[in-house]
Amino acid sequence: MSESKVFELDLDKVMAERAGGKVPRFMVNWLKRFIHQDFINEYLRQGYVGVEFCTHTLEYLGVRVDVKGLENLPHDGRLCTFVSNHPLGAIDGVTLGSVLGQAYDGRIKYLVNDLLMNLPGLAPLCVPINKLGKQARNFPAIVEAAFNGDDHVIMFPAGLCSRKQKGVIRDLPWGKACVQKSVQHHRDIVPIHFVGQNSPRFYRVANLCKALHLKFNLAMLFLPDEMYRSRGQHYTVHIGTPIPWQTFDCSRSAKEWAQWLQDRVYALN
Repeated sequence: MSESKVFELDLDKVMAERAGGKVPRFMVNWLKRFIHQDFINEYLRQGYVGVEFCTHTLEYLGVRVDVKGLENLPHDGRLCTFVSNHPLGAIDGVTLGSVLGQAYDGRIKYLVNDLLMNLPGLAPLCVPINKLGKQARNFPAIVEAAFNGDDHVIMFPAGLCSRKQKGVIRDLPWGKACVQKSVQHHRDIVPIHFVGQNSPRFYRVANLCKALHLKFNLAMLFLPDEMYRSRGQHYTVHIGTPIPWQTFDCSRSAKEWAQWLQDRVYALN
């Protein structure tokens, strides 16, 4: 592989673009160690892209996944929206990319945080979302373009990975866009439940951020370390039967249907 095709995560560049170079050098160096930049770059240098990136990520981490319900995946040409809970924030995403990408010859797109565009191997599968700042005004058009395309759409409707509340680990309330856009574009919805959880430390940090009313999602910085900790773990994915888009009628609001859909996903386990 030529040197020009080697992709690496450059935290110096990311922080300069996102924080205008205002983060102290010692903090950037600490972050490099905390997110395991060298471990990540060792993998990125292998140059995998798209679905292969997802599949080989699991192999690199030694993660094993049992997928139940593969027979429920539609193969009749219709485009679908795949909705899943988001317990881990990383491994669950690449797992779905691997499973669904292999099932549909790479014709998948994630709606994801735009930070993931800094991973060139994953970027071709991503539709970047940034609800903050100037890019927020483009959010509706970006989502519309994804659903109007020729790929299956993968969504984590909570927008954030699961939190622990009153001793229960579960997604925050789901956004209604997955229902609204699926109905608008006549896409059946396939529910998916990923069984897994992050470390107790992650949930403590997330709850502390909530208690302090921090606008910055500090818990997100812990996700690379959570991925690193997942090495050698074993997870289970349940794929449910497709739900016809006509199901989501006027008997409930889109928000109520989104909650119904979330309950349906958790009932798969």
